[in-house]
Amino acid sequence: MSKILVLVPTYNEAESIRNLLIRLDQACSSIPGMTLDILIIDDKSPDGTAQIAKSLDVKRLSILHREEKGGLGPAYIAGFKYGLDKDYEYFVEMDADLSHQPEELKDLLEVSSPRNFVIGTRWMPGGSVINWPRKRQLISKTGTRYAAFALGLPFRDLTSGYRVIPRSFLQQINLDSIETKGYGFQVEMAMLANKLGFVIKEVPITFVERENGLSKMSLAIVWEAWFMVTFWGLRRLIFRR
Repeated sequence: MSKILVLVPTYNEAESIRNLLIRLDQACSSIPGMTLDILIIDDKSPDGTAQIAKSLDVKRLSILHREEKGGLGPAYIAGFKYGLDKDYEYFVEMDADLSHQPEELKDLLEVSSPRNFVIGTRWMPGGSVINWPRKRQLISKTGTRYAAFALGLPFRDLTSGYRVIPRSFLQQINLDSIETKGYGFQVEMAMLANKLGFVIKEVPITFVERENGLSKMSLAIVWEAWFMVTFWGLRRLIFRR
């Protein structure tokens, strides 16, 4: 029976965490042949996100408290290290704002394997986005297409944060050497998986814009992702020559 850890980074998600955990607990309980645990990785949310999560009667829930808001990448890395120490075989990345549907988790897990790096994909047949303005869709599509072109990766949603990552991949990389903290972290991880020969599997998902709380997207996060992708792309061209 596969042992799986669902990682959910949080910062000020008090308005969505209750609904997310109830739905996620139900989804985890309905997936046969797998043991799924949930880890909230909270960056000391001042709105009491961690306290709300702790108060719920959710099976197999743990909370990892971090002392400050450090970004998406460092939060996931802390979760990976926690799970590696406890011998989990697969790690699920999932946003806390209900943009990722817990009910679709089984679809991602069905194609998981020790050699597969699974990405839940919005921009493919069967995938969709709900309540996203055209401007946000354009930014997302343009960003992932630019990353795919610059890095030579033929994948359709490199910035997606709904994923299943095998333990075998995490054991082959130096987590402390990851260069990005924002959403560029997702691109960097996919780039490393491809470089190491893992098979990247794309599974269509429905992405729903958050109803509550504030998006963590900022100009600094966009800049970091653009700068690092450009840097990696130029380095790739130089090494090829």
